Amino acid sequence: MRLIPIFLLILCVALSLNAKKLEVLTTFTIIDDMAKNVAGEAANVRCLAKFGADIHSYEATPKDIIKAKKSDIILYNGLNLELWIAKYLQNVSKPSFNLTDDIEPILIANGTYKGKPNPHAWMSLKNAQIYVRNIQNALSQSDPQNAWIYAKNADDYIAKLAKIEAKFRSKFEAIPKEKRYLVSSESAFSYLASEYGFKELYIWSVNSDEQGTTKQIKNLIDRVVNNKASVIFSESTISKKPAMTVANETGIRYGGVLYVDSLDAKVKTYIDLIDTTYTNIINGYSDEKN
Repeated sequence: MRLIPIFLLILCVALSLNAKKLEVLTTFTIIDDMAKNVAGEAANVRCLAKFGADIHSYEATPKDIIKAKKSDIILYNGLNLELWIAKYLQNVSKPSFNLTDDIEPILIANGTYKGKPNPHAWMSLKNAQIYVRNIQNALSQSDPQNAWIYAKNADDYIAKLAKIEAKFRSKFEAIPKEKRYLVSSESAFSYLASEYGFKELYIWSVNSDEQGTTKQIKNLIDRVVNNKASVIFSESTISKKPAMTVANETGIRYGGVLYVDSLDAKVKTYIDLIDTTYTNIINGYSDEKN
């Protein structure tokens, strides 16, 4: 009698090992890491963009078409981040999922993309939890037999994100409201700024625009002086020179690099990216007190 349950157990394990895993393709490194946290060992997750690549200027290649054809589903950010995605999806005819569904967009205030949604919704940890649920739903819909795995992994990951959000919220709230100016090269922090009561100042709106023109820099210099902002940051995927010019012209501190558009050798996961970026912002204001 005992042999039957053992045999069935061995058979189930063997079948699960031989079963074809869901093949998931993501467009850039941040949602790739989120998807890997939700998928665990139940699905294979690959990414189009490499570590350190700026997704704004990414261009799909013939090799990317091959990657897509080998995949079962495609996960992308939306909100006009991947400007090439519509044509790409037409060429590959695979089920695709927009991970910013149910996120309320913040519109870009000026520049070429004025009035368009700011795509950097993942910089809010509350929005990140929506990304994770959307990933869970996409994987579960495409691979129902492993839906319970995706649900558990998503729950565990969201619990980590919520804990990190609570930790940083108290630190941001300790910064006096009148000093909460988040000054950077790109307008990549609108969702973070909205979440924690910062006013956002920047040199250019989106990395696919012109970057660091004389007019843009002069504009920010005037706003920094008028608002008595005290620290400026730049992002990891672009040159820090425009931000340094503003710092030198106004006398405010250069607070270092913030990570937004890509993971790299220094920030290998989304949680690393958030922890490093949020900590650097807080340290920028802590330095002011010392």
